[in-house]
Amino acid sequence: MTATATQPKYEIKDINLAAKGKQRIEWAGREMPVLRQIQERFAAEKPLAGIRLVACCHVTTETAHLAIALRNAGADALLIASNPLSTQDDVAASLVSDYGIPVYAIKGEDNDTYHRHVNIALDHKPNIIIDDGSDVTATLVKERQSQISDIIGTTEETTTGIVRLQAMLKDGVLTFPAINVNDADTKHFFDNRYGTGQSTLDGVIRATNILLAGKTLVVAGYGWCGKGVAMRASGLGANVIVTEIDPTKAIEAVMDGFRVMPMAEAASQGDLFITVTGNKHVIRPEHFAAMKDGAIVCNSGHFDIEIDLQSLGQEATEVKEVRPFTQQYCLKSGKSIIVLGEGRLVNLAAAEGHPSAVMDMSFANQALACEYLVKNKGQLEPKIYNIPTEIDKEIARLKLQAMGIKIDSLTADQIEYINSWTAGT
Repeated sequence: MTATATQPKYEIKDINLAAKGKQRIEWAGREMPVLRQIQERFAAEKPLAGIRLVACCHVTTETAHLAIALRNAGADALLIASNPLSTQDDVAASLVSDYGIPVYAIKGEDNDTYHRHVNIALDHKPNIIIDDGSDVTATLVKERQSQISDIIGTTEETTTGIVRLQAMLKDGVLTFPAINVNDADTKHFFDNRYGTGQSTLDGVIRATNILLAGKTLVVAGYGWCGKGVAMRASGLGANVIVTEIDPTKAIEAVMDGFRVMPMAEAASQGDLFITVTGNKHVIRPEHFAAMKDGAIVCNSGHFDIEIDLQSLGQEATEVKEVRPFTQQYCLKSGKSIIVLGEGRLVNLAAAEGHPSAVMDMSFANQALACEYLVKNKGQLEPKIYNIPTEIDKEIARLKLQAMGIKIDSLTADQIEYINSWTAGT
């Protein structure tokens, strides 16, 4: 760790991990052609020159390419972790050592350290915040009111974070524009569904080495993340049950071929439970009481509150680590419950997060959202904006181009037809 008179320029586990991190960052880049093109354009045009920017993200090989794009764009960028267990320490070391990007992130950092890093990010006096869960934005609004005048805007890429931003807007405390990256088509259709689907099960398998075929797997929540988890689990031979509070999503799950029931009913049937709701205490004491001995529970939603671990801990006579990121809660009743990744994002706690190919589009959205905020500085009202359709479509076009896939285009006659009300049968 190097230091200035006021604070260190970085806080990571071990700078000597940089060589391994750089190799992994370069490997991820092979699957990120859209962001690579944006990096190259940003390097030439410098659209973020003079902008102070903080990114609160999972510090992974994919995030490294977003950070490099922001640096290429001319931003004075600083990176912190958005989750205490999601940092890849070798990547953090390489970003500092090889790319000169300040990073404050250590895998396994405690909550006090995490919140200190949030405040270090705000000490950077950002003009733009890239958030993942809205912790930096919420802290700014609650504790750093004097800095709000510096803010051009924020971008958010999680359902959880968007829910928090909507609550801030409703309460009248969101006084600057926010870009909803999460709901971009090239984000949630792919990142949430295919990324979460694959990486969540990757985390479960790495943590436990269980065979999913023949297991009863309960997915709590059937949004895009839940759809991805259910689809991939079914493909691996699991018997999938979905729990939902939304009747429309519940019908969709039924028509996709899954059993749907309340968690109270599913609790006694499941071998493995995965929460992806963005809400708190989806699995509670009454559910633990009904579970089988040895049931496995984990979370792939943003925060570690979806599983009521405090209540589970109160019922435990012993908690022991039986494998990395795998804790066995031995209960007073005599049975045990297995918790993965301390109830945090299992795909990042026990695995490597989403594959690079889907994060290519997600982080392309983040990079272009920052450029959009700067281009429209002072012209956007304080509200939550979706990614402009033209940006979303351009990202999809670049991805198809990189994959060597061509599609049709409308003929002049077709364009005239769809823009006319007089033509018909």
